[in-house]
Amino acid sequence: MTPSARLAAAIDLLAEMDAAPRRPADAVANSFFRERRFIGGGDRRAISALVWDALRHWRRTAWVIERTGGEATPRLRIAARRIQTGSTLGALSQAFVEGRFAPGAFTQNERYTLDCIAKADLSEQLPDAVRLEIPDWLFPHLQARFGADLEKELEALGQEATLDLRVNTLRGDRATACKKLMRDGLNAQLTTLSPWGLRLSGRVPVTSSTAFKDGLVEIQDEGSQLVVAMLGATPEMRVLDYCAGAGGKTLAIAMTMQNRGHIIACDVSVPRLDGAVRRLRRAGAHNVERHLLISGDKWAKRRAKSFDRVLVDAPCTGTGTWRRNPDARVRLEEQDLKELIVKQAEILDRAAALVRPGGRMVYATCSILDAENRNQIDAFLARNSEFLPVNPDSDDVPKRFRNSPMLSLTPARDETDGFFAAVLERKAALVMEPAVRQPEADDPPAL
Repeated sequence: MTPSARLAAAIDLLAEMDAAPRRPADAVANSFFRERRFIGGGDRRAISALVWDALRHWRRTAWVIERTGGEATPRLRIAARRIQTGSTLGALSQAFVEGRFAPGAFTQNERYTLDCIAKADLSEQLPDAVRLEIPDWLFPHLQARFGADLEKELEALGQEATLDLRVNTLRGDRATACKKLMRDGLNAQLTTLSPWGLRLSGRVPVTSSTAFKDGLVEIQDEGSQLVVAMLGATPEMRVLDYCAGAGGKTLAIAMTMQNRGHIIACDVSVPRLDGAVRRLRRAGAHNVERHLLISGDKWAKRRAKSFDRVLVDAPCTGTGTWRRNPDARVRLEEQDLKELIVKQAEILDRAAALVRPGGRMVYATCSILDAENRNQIDAFLARNSEFLPVNPDSDDVPKRFRNSPMLSLTPARDETDGFFAAVLERKAALVMEPAVRQPEADDPPAL
């Protein structure tokens, strides 16, 4: 594709995202490219880079455009970002031309807006929330969470994420995986925190590699891998993945259990559980059973206090994954957080009923908000006296995280997505000694 055709496709993709503001950008992009199979891999990556750059600078670009009297259309968003990153209006005009596969020439109003952006430095006038690319209502939450580190953390969340892989030790080790990936031209580095992790840079076609097709590697952020390590599941255990989704953490749990014991993967979505089946088969995991959670189901009641480990990977705002989903910053609303806090508490209480005495529950989110993390755990412990926080005891957890029952990861500090996990243990049942009955007058004599 020509540069003009790529620009036109990027503008069309942004327009489709505008038309479906509550739908995740990656889902819109997948549909967009599925309907245009003539667009090759290299062009897809170039188009996606233009669009995701616009998404990462969504508030700043819109503010600057509107400040100069323009309208933040997909065309102007793409063009303004090119101006802000060093392109001249003259050079950009050579790509914005008329033609069947071109975006069309700039209008007089568009030229005026872009000329103003090129000549005026408005960065010093940006409000803090706009400059940091977050909703206004969320600014105080994040300021309370990070304090002096706020700008550093949000800058890291605005960068493109690395591509992390988890080596499936049911199929091989990290050395074997590195060799197989290298044969397909993929140079992987060992992660520093997860004992199973590998890291690739940039957008690379890992799903077409032999290592992926053979089930030797799975795509999984290093932080997500550490959540599984915090669970500490071993081969003899009975384990429940309560919010399993498509099975990413279920796969890792099966690996830590060496394909033994018993795992039940639960979810409320049939498509997600069906997707997990394909991944489990590719990974060679066969100690997993699926269960669909439905209203009025007696399944949980019959299995109360029967699991050694329960993982609650709770639905959350996903603020820790903004590197991968920059559009989520724009879509997130204050009401979303309020509703999620209620839902998380309900899920925690339901899952807790399934933990056996002496067993453990790990509550996890991919959020960086205290309201969904520490505050949620404090509230749970206040209403559930049978549970107490305990430190993880698995050797797979890095040493620096073993002295606290709560794991908190951020991109700036740990080079992972933002994750939170807390380990909670149900107090073991007390074994009561049988009472010594005093002999009655009519008892037979003791022998």
